[in-house]
Formats: sequence, C-alpha cells, structure tokens
Amino acid sequence: MRFDPALAAQEAFHQAEVELGIDWDMAVELEETFSSNAGSTAREAYEGLLALARQYPQAHSFQAFCIYITWQQVTEETIARHFETGVKLCEAYLVKREARTGLDGEQIEELYGSFRAGLGLEEEDEIQAEYKKDTPKGGD
Repeated sequence: MRFDPALAAQEAFHQAEVELGIDWDMAVELEETFSSNAGSTAREAYEGLLALARQYPQAHSFQAFCIYITWQQVTEETIARHFETGVKLCEAYLVKREARTGLDGEQIEELYGSFRAGLGLEEEDEIQAEYKKDTPKGGD
C-alpha cells in the first residue's frame, strides 16, 4: 500500500460528520467501540457501521471510511467474507463518478485491487481495461 488505511479512515471519518447529520453521534459511538475493542464487540460495532453506511449511500466520505475499516478487518481476521465485503463496498463507491475524485478515489482503487487479489481474482487484463474505458457511462 502506498498509504496507511488507518490514517485514511480517520480522515474520512472526520469528513463524514456533515454527511451523517443526526446519525453522527451514533457513528461516533460505533467507531469508538470498534476502535477500542476486539473480538465480538468490535465485530458488532463494525457491522453497525456498515448498516449505517447502507442508510447513507451518497455519503462518500463515510463510504470511504467503511472501506478503510474493512481493510483493517482483513488484517485482523483474514477471511473471505471481509474480502468480499471490501470488493462490494469498493465497487459501489467507484461506480459513482463524483466519489472517484481526489485522494480517496485513488486509495479506494488500490484497496479494490487488494481485496480482489485476496479472493484470488485475476487482475484486469488489457482488453477488459480498454473495454471499461470505452464503455459509455450514464449521465455524460
């Protein structure tokens, strides 16, 4: 990795305050539980954060935060479920053009490759990359 996912998670989390509005306090409580515990307590807080993220699909910073902490989950417990969750979160994040700008977008793309590699999925070949580049996107 060319960046520290834990530091990126902290930065993205702080940027998410305005995105979450009235649910910010709950997010803070869940994040504190996640960060200061291990085992089932941390896992429950992590699942709570992901549930909150599902309620705010347009909250780009919070979505990025959830991707970063999913990588932390991978490093704590290397199981396919975490890699699969990471792939799904990254794909949902990267499909949104407005989310793909800036540093988070680059870092999420890097994590996407790592999540895919963890599942044994092959790197995108040149033909697939060219197809993706040439495929029209909605809203252009």
